[in-house]
Amino acid sequence: MSTVVVTEPTRSRNRVRRVAQAVLGLGLAAALLIWGLPYFGKTTWSHVWEVLTRVPASTALLLLGGVVVGLYCYTFTLTASMHGLRHWQALIVNVAGSSVGNLLPGGGAVGLAATYTICRSWGFSRREISTSAIVTGVWNVLARIALPLLAIVGLYAGTDPDVPRALGDAALAGALTGSLLFGAFVAILVSERAAVAIGQGIDRVLGRLWRRRSMSVHDLVVDLRARISDIVRTGWISMTLGLVGFFGVYYGIFLVCMHVTGVHLFYGQLFAAYAIGRLATAVGVTPGGLGITESVTAAALVAWGAEPDAAVAGAVLFSAYTHFMEIPLGALGWAAWTLSPKKEPVDDVPLEQTT
Repeated sequence: MSTVVVTEPTRSRNRVRRVAQAVLGLGLAAALLIWGLPYFGKTTWSHVWEVLTRVPASTALLLLGGVVVGLYCYTFTLTASMHGLRHWQALIVNVAGSSVGNLLPGGGAVGLAATYTICRSWGFSRREISTSAIVTGVWNVLARIALPLLAIVGLYAGTDPDVPRALGDAALAGALTGSLLFGAFVAILVSERAAVAIGQGIDRVLGRLWRRRSMSVHDLVVDLRARISDIVRTGWISMTLGLVGFFGVYYGIFLVCMHVTGVHLFYGQLFAAYAIGRLATAVGVTPGGLGITESVTAAALVAWGAEPDAAVAGAVLFSAYTHFMEIPLGALGWAAWTLSPKKEPVDDVPLEQTT
């Protein structure tokens, strides 16, 4: 078995690189919000603020309730992907991981580390956590790349369909990527020979980039196959419905934000703008796609005829609840975790290591 020795200079360089990435990502997000958003939305912040001040308090409470309902819907995806995880635990994992992910560029890795820490404290094994992360990751990717396809269907269902080229390209790229990902995922599940072949292929690619590893990807794929198959077989309906509920509730929040700020477009166009924004959240150069998401959403709304002030205000209001509101909710989640009962984690049976 080979081991990776990380020296102190290497650790220092990694810390410097992470800090630099965080500073650049946050700086870019701030620039996009302060300058880029009103520029692409063809308005000014003073006009946007005038629209936002007219949002009634009752609507603000409704939006907050919608966020909580949407996050709870996602607990069905998490509980189905990890046997023994309860809904209240899944809610804590979701809000705690999302809160740190929304604070840092490329925060998905930090969110995953938070999920690992929390779940280990509740007694879950490393393999249970890794299996859940892989399966829910695949489900999330497939759901997000399906959104532009549904958006195109919604646009063609309208009386005056207008499919932007960017959306069409995104839908085509998403369809191809999703088909490849889904095909590889299914192949691993149904065929051990395919799992070995895919593992060996990935192993050859990674072998050129990272020569000092403690375990081959081939062994990892084969080992994961049985556990992933069990999770998918027993939980695919709950995982799918959880994501449908999550994205559905958040689309409802999006519609309320557009209505209250005065954006009046037909539902196909609104869903297309929503889909574009959800895709932009995957851009890791800023925390949760902050700045990018709002800019592309507002630009799409304005291109379809929405009033610029209303479009930007609606995008900002939606982001305030679906991005920033998850941060204080995450703080509550961390507090709830510290008070939750802990359990000694299960020790995994070690796999055979290959060099």
